[in-house]
Amino acid sequence: MLDDFVVRAFVAGIGVAAIAAPVGCFIVWRRMAYFGDTMAHTGLLGVSLGLLLGVSPRVGVLATCIAVALILFLMQRHRHIAADTLLGILSHGTLAFGLVAISFMDWVRVDLLGYLFGDILAVSKMDILWIYAGGAAVLLILARLWRPLIALTINEPMARAEGLPVTATRIAFMLLVAAVIALAMEIIGILLITSLLIIPAAAARRFSRSPEQMAIVSMVFGIVAVCSGLFTSLTWDTPSGPSVVVAATILFAISLLFANAQHIRKSVE
Repeated sequence: MLDDFVVRAFVAGIGVAAIAAPVGCFIVWRRMAYFGDTMAHTGLLGVSLGLLLGVSPRVGVLATCIAVALILFLMQRHRHIAADTLLGILSHGTLAFGLVAISFMDWVRVDLLGYLFGDILAVSKMDILWIYAGGAAVLLILARLWRPLIALTINEPMARAEGLPVTATRIAFMLLVAAVIALAMEIIGILLITSLLIIPAAAARRFSRSPEQMAIVSMVFGIVAVCSGLFTSLTWDTPSGPSVVVAATILFAISLLFANAQHIRKSVE
């Protein structure tokens, strides 16, 4: 069954959507969208380092994202630079370093557009194995961190006063985001992965009454976006990664219309 590239694309896309959704919920709740962008842009530096060292680009992305996440955490503690300024410097700096490093590698042929915008129709069976094995590990760790992360998101001083491991939880969540980006990079692309993390979660917010419900609804929206985007891409020969993001954006627009309709109905009542 997985010999068909279309089936592989759907299986891989559904896997990425299922992994990204619950992590994306915390990114939305904690207002960390720019952090997601920074990690995604760091991915290109990871690709270049992986190629330079002769290891898998995915391993390079994971290692680089983890290193940048830890650097960011340490620098944020000193507060010499505003958080958004620091994120902007790291985001654009790592992207530029990655592009410059790749330009010096004359001995390798790099599909730069493929890394930037993804190519879900070219995933292999090994990619699918990476996504599902890595995704299972990410979801298990997130389930373990769920309650401390919720407490930290609602009220960090209170979580700290209750003795929860605030620092360890924050670091662990940043590393989880890095892991999701490394897993999804070749599917949706470095520049678009943040969209799959954020948009389904933002759309699910209006249909959920609890954090757990929002994670599940976000997962459903993400899978619908992937399937709709892939169907559009195969039918009209549009780029696959951007088509998935367009589908997710339309879902978000529909959720906004639904929310506005509910608000108007309540006002009339």
